[in-house]
Amino acid sequence: MLNFKLTSVKLNAAVLLGATVLFSACGGGNNGEEANGEVTGSIQIDGSSTVYPITEAVAEEYRAEAPDVKVTVGVSGTGGGFKKFTRGDIDIVDASRQIKPSEDSLAKANNISYIELPVAYDGLTVVVHPENNWVKDITTDELKKIWEPAAQGTIKKWNQIRPEWPDQEMHLYGPGVESGTYDYFTEAVVGESGASRGDYTASEDDNVLVQGVSTDVNALGFFGFAYYEENQGKLKVVPVNDMDDSNGAGAIAPSLETVKDGSYAPLSRPLFIYVSSKAAANEAAVDFVNFYLDNAGELSQEVGYIPLPDEMYKEQKQKFEQFATGAQK
Repeated sequence: MLNFKLTSVKLNAAVLLGATVLFSACGGGNNGEEANGEVTGSIQIDGSSTVYPITEAVAEEYRAEAPDVKVTVGVSGTGGGFKKFTRGDIDIVDASRQIKPSEDSLAKANNISYIELPVAYDGLTVVVHPENNWVKDITTDELKKIWEPAAQGTIKKWNQIRPEWPDQEMHLYGPGVESGTYDYFTEAVVGESGASRGDYTASEDDNVLVQGVSTDVNALGFFGFAYYEENQGKLKVVPVNDMDDSNGAGAIAPSLETVKDGSYAPLSRPLFIYVSSKAAANEAAVDFVNFYLDNAGELSQEVGYIPLPDEMYKEQKQKFEQFATGAQK
C-alpha cells in the first residue's frame, strides 16, 4: 500500500512522500532483474504527456535489452489514454492522476481489471517569460482568481491580479481538458476538477505550451516539472505561496528537494502507470513492467522528475507480481 492518501490533492508533506528516510537520491535503480532478451511480442502504451518522458526513457532502455519486443508509446493525454485503456485498446496507460469513477465503470463494463502503479513524483510548475520582471511569486488564491471559470472574459490584465503589476493583457497557456495535469491543477487550485476558464491556449502537448510561454512576455502557463527543467533557459519559474499553509512557509519553487519533502504544496503529486489484466497475461508486457519498476527511479530523475523511495518500488513490484499471477484479480 502507498504511504500517502492519493484521493486528496492538498496532500500533507509527510503523507504525500512517505518516510523520507527511505528516499534514495538515485531512485529505484535496477534491482538485478534484467529484461529477457528472448521475449517477443508487442506492447501498446498511451496517455499522459507528463508521464511520457519517463515511459519513453524506460522503453528506450528496454528495447536495447529486449529487441524483439515492439514497444509503442503514444501521447493522447491522461483522459484520452484512459478512453483507449478502458476499451481494451492498449495494455498500459500513463496517468498524471488517478482513474476516475466513470472510467473505472467503463473498464468494468468491458471486463477489464487493472492495477495502479505509482512510478514517480512531479511538481506542477507555473512559468512566465524570462523577461517578465514583475511576477516574482504568486499565491494559490491569485492562481484561482486567474483560472476559475468566473475569470473567463473578466480577468484579462496583470494589474487585475496585483495593482502594481502592469496594465497589460495576460495570455494564458495550459493543458487541454483531456490532460490529467489539467484535472489535478483545477482541483488543487480552483477546488473542482475540470473547473476552469476556457479562454486560454490549450494543448495536450507540453512542448507547445513551452513554446507559447517562451515567446510571449505576457504569458503565464503551467505544466509538469520535467518540461521546465528541460527548457529552463527560456522560461522563468514562479514560486507558489500556498495560502492554506498554516506554517507560513511563503512562496516556494518546485525542485527535487521541495517536491520530495512535500513543501511545494499543493502542486506536488504522484505519477502512475495502469496495467490491464490483458497485459498481465502478456509475457512481454509483464517483463516490461518489471523492467519499468526496476529502472523508473533512476530514469525518472534523468528526465527531470522525482523518484519514489526505493522501498516503494519494491512494494509496487510485489503488488504487480500478485496481480500478474492472479492473486489480486
